[in-house]
Amino acid sequence: MSTATAETTGLRRNALGVAAIVFLVLAAVAPLTGIVVVASLAIALGNGGGTPMSFFFVALILLLFAVGYAQMSKLLVSAGGFYAFVVKGLGRTGGLVAGFVATIGYNFFVAGTIGTSGFFTQTIMADLTGIDLHWYVWGLVSIVACFVMARTGVDFSSKILGVALVLEVLMLVVFDISVLVQTGYDTSAFSAESVFSGSLPIGLLLAATGFLGFEATALFSEEARDPKRTIPRATYTAITAIGVILGVTTWAVVSATGVEQAQQSALDHLAAGDLVFSLSQTYLGGPLTTLMEVLLLVSLFAAMLAFHNSATRYLYSLGRARVLPRVLARTRDNGSPQLAGAVQAVFAAAVAGLFAVSGADPIGSLVPSMIGFGTLSVLVLQGLAALSIVVHFRRARDPRVWSTLVAPGIGFLGLLWIVVMAIANFDIVAGSDALAVRMLPLLLVVALVGGVAYAAYLRRRRPEVYQGLSDDLERFNVHAH
Repeated sequence: MSTATAETTGLRRNALGVAAIVFLVLAAVAPLTGIVVVASLAIALGNGGGTPMSFFFVALILLLFAVGYAQMSKLLVSAGGFYAFVVKGLGRTGGLVAGFVATIGYNFFVAGTIGTSGFFTQTIMADLTGIDLHWYVWGLVSIVACFVMARTGVDFSSKILGVALVLEVLMLVVFDISVLVQTGYDTSAFSAESVFSGSLPIGLLLAATGFLGFEATALFSEEARDPKRTIPRATYTAITAIGVILGVTTWAVVSATGVEQAQQSALDHLAAGDLVFSLSQTYLGGPLTTLMEVLLLVSLFAAMLAFHNSATRYLYSLGRARVLPRVLARTRDNGSPQLAGAVQAVFAAAVAGLFAVSGADPIGSLVPSMIGFGTLSVLVLQGLAALSIVVHFRRARDPRVWSTLVAPGIGFLGLLWIVVMAIANFDIVAGSDALAVRMLPLLLVVALVGGVAYAAYLRRRRPEVYQGLSDDLERFNVHAH
């Protein structure tokens, strides 16, 4: 019996190298979406012409966090990702809270991507082909395609995402070079006057949302080849690549609009969301701009697939730890957590469906509420993981001060500041000041209270499951020390 269980709840070992994990993670970040949506917002609402520095500054905070993250991931190989880190650092109750925050956040995020993918597909397909289907139909097609691809296996997903990513990045590189050749890059974007213009805190907050998804490297550690080396390398590579792609392309954008005029120009294009496409007409021409629009759809789909994979692994991990029904930990012969994936896809489709049935506008209601809350949850999760790393290594009296205290400590303070800013300015993160949307951060309080109460219940009534929260993490760590 135990052999059967081991066979049917195991993820596929040695399926992913550094490049495959970087593809999975960068696809979640969706660089083209990051430029078209996030960078445009950061220029408009944040620090205008100084926005490139916001991206580089956030990359620095996350690289400092990654120094400690690399040390922790050598001790821990688990599909539980940051939930596993928090159990290790802050104990089982803290881990349970983190697991709930991650599960709600990632699942909501996928529901939101059905809105963005559906909306943009409807608009662009109607423009290019005249086929005008309701956004929810396109969103459903996307989530079903995600489920089928994820079910085929994580290595297959990473190949599909790799192709999408290369095309996206190539398009951005062509744009960057075109601006460089035709206009040149304006170094005044890095002057103190530019960096501190507008609102630097909002610029940093929005820039941080451009990195969402890098934390998924840890989720694939059980499926990685030599995870203790692969995961840290993939994390450093992912953060650096995101920082360079978003920072340099944003520099190209503000140079093209003019550094001083960047904020006003972005504000003028805010309602239509077409700042980058309007510049692309000038610097790339019509045909390549059309290709960029099509690649935006590919980018949105890739992000949905990557977040679907991440949300699925949290459901799988909590199922395996018996916090959620054990059946969620069942896997196919190829190691893909099929049932967790199906539950994830149905949940996301149902949530998006409620918005569709009510006749709500996806960009005005579904996307801000779901992606806004998902973003906040992932930022909180990153902050909890950073704190856990510092606490764990202090408890262990680790002598390496830089890599286990100073670097991750600064990373934690940076992330804590971003989380506080995100809660204080949630209407900007979510892109809506509707009361229902502004109340969403209270769900984090529900996750906190629910996690603490459920942990107390498990400790009293189901001690074997409570004990198993940390045992499950140690299962793959016999040689970790």
